[in-house]
Amino acid sequence: MILSRRSILAGATSAAAAFGQNTADAPFRLAVVGLVHGHAGGFLRQVRARADVELVGVSEANPEVLASYGSRFQIPEDRRFRSAEELLGKVRPEAIAAFGSTFDHPAVVEAAAKAKLPVMMEKPLAVGGEHAGRIRKAAASGIPVIVNYETTWYRSHGVLYELIHNRKAAGEIRKMVAMDGHQGPKEIGTGPEFFEWLTDPVKNGAGALFDFGCYGANLMTWMMDNQRPSAVTARTLRIKPAIYPKVDDEATIVLDYPKAQGIIQASWNWPFSRKDFEVYGATGYANAYGGNTLRTRMKGEKAESTPELPELPPHERDSVSYLAAIARGILKPGGLSSLENNLIATDILVAARESARTGRTITL
Repeated sequence: MILSRRSILAGATSAAAAFGQNTADAPFRLAVVGLVHGHAGGFLRQVRARADVELVGVSEANPEVLASYGSRFQIPEDRRFRSAEELLGKVRPEAIAAFGSTFDHPAVVEAAAKAKLPVMMEKPLAVGGEHAGRIRKAAASGIPVIVNYETTWYRSHGVLYELIHNRKAAGEIRKMVAMDGHQGPKEIGTGPEFFEWLTDPVKNGAGALFDFGCYGANLMTWMMDNQRPSAVTARTLRIKPAIYPKVDDEATIVLDYPKAQGIIQASWNWPFSRKDFEVYGATGYANAYGGNTLRTRMKGEKAESTPELPELPPHERDSVSYLAAIARGILKPGGLSSLENNLIATDILVAARESARTGRTITL
């Protein structure tokens, strides 16, 4: 059952009572904290298109960015705020979606914990171990903490997981290869407020290593049932130093498991945008190309096949639906979106950064 791949059904009544927000027929009351992440625009477009979601407020410290988004998405002045604290002092959402820099994530989660609200942030979880620890501590108050990856909502990944993980159709996993990236932030026209922190090693943690390496770390941790790799080896390059003088723009990470290997290729140098994931078992393979194509070949088959990709369950088709289901007690966080997975993914990225810096393999 595909639902089991990332979420566990919860008792809706008890979970909703914990947050005091479950009004099944009323629009989902959502707040957005931070607007300097380039994914904020797409998220707000989703929200605007849905009659079952009400945007009760947005906050952003940069007044120009706040005014720009307010105008573009017709957000009333009385729903625009300069900080999460100001927002939460004036309105009561059911959940928070964070679109600031990765460096800002601990502060947002701490504010959410104080308000006893679920919070979802854009990937990756944190810039390092100390920040991840702050997030873990804040989440221990009992709030759900969710990390959003575009690849979580890929139908191809749902079927791949069902075949390889649940059914063991290809035998034991032997190799995983994740290829994620695009031509580069500048090359694709990233906005200045996003570009500023995305290319800052403090605010982003690294360059392509964190920006796109996190996808592979997330997916491989999911496939391996949250097993940590025994060792991490990484190499990075700065192919375009004139554009990216402070951070890497090319990274390769190798993860060693007892009986498997993972290879993460993270790049700001691909000729085209890609988010592909290949998994090879002892007797077969399943390769996902984007969200809508899966190619498989199993033992006894003479050629590849392209299985049908059914729709994901309604609550798991996009980040807005998933966050609403978590906030209203329909689902519990799990799998790709879970804090447990993403704490391990952070450890992988931190080890990769250290390996690239020192030229050594890092043992976990």
